[in-house]
Amino acid sequence: MSTIKYVYMELGIDSFAAVRTQDGSTSTPEERADAIEELLTRIELADEIGLDTFGIGEHHRPEYLDSASHLLLAAAAARTKQIQLLSAVTVLSAADPVRVFQQLSTVDLISQGRAGVVLGRGSFSEAFPLFGYGFEDYDALFTEKLDLFLKIRESETVTWEGKYRPALTGQGVYPRPFNDSLQVWLGVGGTPASFARAGLLGLPLMIAIIGGETHRFRPLVDLYYRAGAEAGYSEDQLKVGVHSLGYVAETSEKAHAEFYPGYARTFTRIGRERGGGPVSRAGYESQVGPSGALVVGSPDEVAEKIQRHSEALGGLVRFQLHMNVAELSHDQLMTATRLLGERVKPQLG
Repeated sequence: MSTIKYVYMELGIDSFAAVRTQDGSTSTPEERADAIEELLTRIELADEIGLDTFGIGEHHRPEYLDSASHLLLAAAAARTKQIQLLSAVTVLSAADPVRVFQQLSTVDLISQGRAGVVLGRGSFSEAFPLFGYGFEDYDALFTEKLDLFLKIRESETVTWEGKYRPALTGQGVYPRPFNDSLQVWLGVGGTPASFARAGLLGLPLMIAIIGGETHRFRPLVDLYYRAGAEAGYSEDQLKVGVHSLGYVAETSEKAHAEFYPGYARTFTRIGRERGGGPVSRAGYESQVGPSGALVVGSPDEVAEKIQRHSEALGGLVRFQLHMNVAELSHDQLMTATRLLGERVKPQLG
């Protein structure tokens, strides 16, 4: 449906604040502290070299340190000057929308207007039992809490009633953000109803494409635009971004040699948790091919792949590359961050 071609595409990095251990065992307190300091150092570098965005996810697993992502964003806000800082995603289904809004508004104040949130349901299930929710309410929780969050964004005082949280009867929610309206994106996977919901609400869409062929998401993107148009939003108001896994190094050979081993171990482990099989080299090669989801290679190859993603989906306004899923070292990620800013971003317009 849409043939939008955006003149400028924002480029950024997403991270789950993974902690890298010496032997793959449970991390030590020193390793966890070092991993957080290294993450903040990489965000500082991303800011210095002119990347547009840095997002931090939310997980409740031992290998990730992003369970309190808004605190990490606040720390990053105090150490940066211009980069946009995003939750990517905040698992709103298992959180209190009032507290989420308050925390992100505080980050927005610390950063003087650079905070944003990608709201989603999450791809892991740990948050639901941890905070006392049933996974059978997966969609109903998100629908209700998203409604409340958007009402809080719109109005300082809120009157609201729902099933999963006590009612609000005109209370004020503070602090208010630095800007008039906190930047909100809707994070989605491959569920048609999620794309339609984003369009009906007129919210920017962040698609997590971590496998398969990117062009297969085009019908869902078209559904998003149709739903938005039917709800009265113009195409200028409806924006699409993509979160993909990948890595950039000086050469294609170096990128694949450094990325594949850790990627295979990580996703073999996750696959087995979900009843799947191991990652194969053949499967990996198909994913880094022209139409596959993974974005791995030299700066020129990565820029070309990002542009191909954009063309396949009718035009992107933002691309987020998630690199620390492959047991890469801090030095490797620092080099990759610099290459993204200095050699990939200039090619994206």
